[in-house]
Amino acid sequence: MEHHLYIGLGSNLGNRENLIREALRLIELNIGSIAKTSRFIETKPLGFQSEHLFLNAAALVVTTLTPHQCLAVTQHIERMLGRKQKSKNGVYHDRPIDIDLLLYDDVHINDNELTLPHPRIEEREFVSIPLKEILQ
Repeated sequence: MEHHLYIGLGSNLGNRENLIREALRLIELNIGSIAKTSRFIETKPLGFQSEHLFLNAAALVVTTLTPHQCLAVTQHIERMLGRKQKSKNGVYHDRPIDIDLLLYDDVHINDNELTLPHPRIEEREFVSIPLKEILQ
């Protein structure tokens, strides 16, 4: 069965556009076909100080994987593209790539590994602007 997974992507280290495009390529190879992508927008870091601006985008992926399988794959892709640490307890860092699962069909999950829909979509314009663009 096919599912609609909406993801948010961000990068503020290295060649940001190339990193996001490579993440999208790897997502298409390992999760499912990319049906739609937003434009890329540049934003200031939120929740921490950095001289590096973020480049952000969103994509719609059609997948047969479960939400937890998608999470495992995206975390592996982040590591492949140079992400060394995940943000924890509201402590954020510069990162070459960040991939967030935002929505998966109408599924609601809240466990130790994953919360869907993503709990802070509306609070973060770097997520909500690209997401709204592809939801239309």
